[in-house]
Amino acid sequence: MEKNASGAGVLRGGLFSTAEIKILICYILSAIDEGVPVDMLANVLHFEGIANAFEVSDAVVSLSANGQIVATDDTEQVYKITNTGRETATTLKDSLSSIVKERAYLAVMKMLAKLKNSKDNQFEITHENGATYLSCSAIDGGKPFLTVKLLITDEDQGHFIREKFLENPSAIYSKIIEMLTQ
Repeated sequence: MEKNASGAGVLRGGLFSTAEIKILICYILSAIDEGVPVDMLANVLHFEGIANAFEVSDAVVSLSANGQIVATDDTEQVYKITNTGRETATTLKDSLSSIVKERAYLAVMKMLAKLKNSKDNQFEITHENGATYLSCSAIDGGKPFLTVKLLITDEDQGHFIREKFLENPSAIYSKIIEMLTQ
């Protein structure tokens, strides 16, 4: 296949062909069957070394213009697969390596879980009496059911803790509740 895509940030075994990147996007969207924010998709594929982020964004524009994917939320640029895109994924998925497909799928699933977790939890960094605090709240039915307030060194540490928290907030809350009820 012709290498017509930018290889910046792409690891060995990644995708350098624009056509392959388009097939991968259709494959992922077909496999998860839900809308995905294009900027997050581009970033996660780039971070994993699978495809260049700019090439992913360009491929999304092309797939949208061809009717293979459709925007479901223009403000956040969330795209979902169409029947045409699903046919593309089914027909051409074997042209991609199974390792690339698996890595991309797992990375996108992890990204979507983190996105969902960020919507189900609230975080606030506050400054009180010369100290910095991070409050992490689990939200259920629009109301916080558990809030943890931590003294942190600075906002960078707060952002780091927030990211770690979002990887598995239910495990953190489960441990806290378990410890309090034993």
